[in-house]
Amino acid sequence: MLITLCIVLFLDGLDVSMIGVALPSIGAELDLSTSTLQWLVSGYVLGYGGLLLLGGRTADLLGRRKVFLVALAVFAVASLVGGLVSDPALLIVTRFIKGLAAAFTAPTGLSIITTTFAEGKARNKALSIYTVFGAGGYSMGLLFGGLMTGVGWRWTFLLPVPIALAALVAAYVLVPKDGKAEEGGHDLLGALLSTAGMLLLVYTVVTAPEVGWTSLRTVGSFLAVIALFAAFVVTEQRVKHPLVRLGILRKVSLVRASLAIIAVAGSYFSWQFIVTLYMQDTLGWSALKLAMALLPVGILVVGSAFFSEKLIDRFGTGPVIAVTMSVMAVGYLLFLRVDTAPDYLTVLLPAILLIGIGWVGFPAINVQATSGIDDDEQGLAAGVLQTSMQVGAAIVLAVTTAIVTSGGHGAGATPQQMLDTYRPGLEFAAGVTIVGALVALTVFLPRLTRSRVAEVPVAEEKVLEPVA
Repeated sequence: MLITLCIVLFLDGLDVSMIGVALPSIGAELDLSTSTLQWLVSGYVLGYGGLLLLGGRTADLLGRRKVFLVALAVFAVASLVGGLVSDPALLIVTRFIKGLAAAFTAPTGLSIITTTFAEGKARNKALSIYTVFGAGGYSMGLLFGGLMTGVGWRWTFLLPVPIALAALVAAYVLVPKDGKAEEGGHDLLGALLSTAGMLLLVYTVVTAPEVGWTSLRTVGSFLAVIALFAAFVVTEQRVKHPLVRLGILRKVSLVRASLAIIAVAGSYFSWQFIVTLYMQDTLGWSALKLAMALLPVGILVVGSAFFSEKLIDRFGTGPVIAVTMSVMAVGYLLFLRVDTAPDYLTVLLPAILLIGIGWVGFPAINVQATSGIDDDEQGLAAGVLQTSMQVGAAIVLAVTTAIVTSGGHGAGATPQQMLDTYRPGLEFAAGVTIVGALVALTVFLPRLTRSRVAEVPVAEEKVLEPVA
């Protein structure tokens, strides 16, 4: 069962990264701009993040096995359709639908694991394997994306189809049948408000450089976003069966894990988006060459499967997350040394390896988010974490795209001009990780405070004792 669930999560990661590598080829054939290309990424992650909370809640209410099978079937169909259409709008729609399907498979698979394996060493080991498969799928998607793009970018859409169908059959056989469904209802209004708010936010950020940040349209869109999210909060407080029980956000470990995953995923998606466009479009790298250049990230992530559980058991989730994110931030800063003729061994590889270490802490983030959560809200906690990851990544990517498109250079620009255009986006991605690392490092503050408080009375006694 665990292997089957891992394969489906592997497929989610594989799909995202394959499309990332294929973006320049898709843009060249369909004549798409940078801002339109980012919707092939954002469309998926927004569909993914927009209904993750509903997906987790639906799994709790209707049965995890049933929801998992239906969503996986939809994913397979959408993949097939995406490989056959040529209209850019339809292509984005299929990506959005695939994201919606993944919004139900991902939290459902995670909640199946967390309700099957007891909290502690067994669950930590299962979650480590599960999350490494997800990250490994993303990294292996780089390689497969390079290979498939060499044949034709449509194969990056079609390759997931047979894998999804095989996983569907395996899940039907291996995932246990659902027990008694929980009582409750769906908060469709909350799902609609939250999804609409996130879509409008990303759209507003992406289009702002073209229409102006202070234009009436941009300001009005931001006000509408605020109104939608305010309505969502009010709805969650009043509806009988809320999409998000807001009280769960008082769980400090869940909030800390959510902030960490926003920084990790948001910075990496943005960094890879820029690197893909710069290396292929500007420097003339092939898709396969780029995939091989970034492959060390995947090797690191897959290798971490052998020791991530031990790191968590020995040091705890907080220190593991803080250290790996700090190393990741250093990697982004090192990558800023890139020029128009970067040497791979001395400039690119050291930065790529350090950035890959950031994903070694990914299993710890999942463990931290679900620790101490009751079984009946495991789906909700998983949904909150993965919503943070997907929506946070989409928003960070949207801001990065807005920064890049504001640079002003386009077709006909020299490699140095394009690098100057992309560099602020790279700096922004690095800044996001630095902020995330600083937040993660606060895990050490209580320890330092307790140590200092404990030392003060001892020091005072040594001074006052002779006087007494």
